[in-house]
Amino acid sequence: MTDAMRSAFERAAPEYDAHDALPREVGRRLVEHLDGLVIDPELIVDLGCGTGTSFEALRERYPRARIAGLDFAHAMLRRASARVPWWKRALGGASPVLACADAHRLPLAAGCAQFAFSNLMLQWCRAETVFAEVARVLAVDGLFMFSTFGPDTLKELRAAFAAAGEADRVNPFVDMHDLGDALVQAGFADPVMEMEMLTLEYDTLDALLGDLRGVGSSSRAGKRPIDGAQWQAIHAEYEKYRRGGVLPSTYEVVYGHAWKAAPRRTADGRQVIEFRERR
Repeated sequence: MTDAMRSAFERAAPEYDAHDALPREVGRRLVEHLDGLVIDPELIVDLGCGTGTSFEALRERYPRARIAGLDFAHAMLRRASARVPWWKRALGGASPVLACADAHRLPLAAGCAQFAFSNLMLQWCRAETVFAEVARVLAVDGLFMFSTFGPDTLKELRAAFAAAGEADRVNPFVDMHDLGDALVQAGFADPVMEMEMLTLEYDTLDALLGDLRGVGSSSRAGKRPIDGAQWQAIHAEYEKYRRGGVLPSTYEVVYGHAWKAAPRRTADGRQVIEFRERR
């Protein structure tokens, strides 16, 4: 995660909840993926918790669990801290513990959590590094559940920018099969990967770009400004997708979960061999 990315999310925090229709809906669907999975966590880590929109759903499912919300933007955490009203806190309602942290270096002890949850954060990270950190933090048989974006996300926007010679302004996204392989490499067992396509509709391209900026997503930093002629080309290209008076914006949403497997080697490289009583 770069300083430019952190700055984008810090700026977005005050108005984030006005633009988060997609993250909120994906988060709702991600929680539904817990149906049929039997876990009784003592500690839940909400990784990339943003403004805390998943806290209530997690608390309802696991009322006895403590929740730790981690995000790398201070402004997001300030918004998240207000999720539990003062009167609930006064009546003894437990508030999530919040910490500003980078997902690549979690400030948590090894094996401290039984469930890690992450909604639409992974696409901004080095997935293999995050998977290794989550595996370290989870106890054996702990559950990791996440959502992220796949390669067809924002395909219309990418094509429009490509028409102006700016295709790399739109972030690339990792294929779900590669994510499944990375989970296994990180020490997870039985990964389950699913995908669905969601389409949002907008009256104008500017409205779409406003929503992307509003949730901290924007064209990639470090590039020269786009001039007026390029913007005209981008708008003209995107207009080719207009159907029924609206412009579509496609999202390939990937859902995944896997279980922390018992380690096969110790930290110093020695093989772990399990002995069982012969019956």
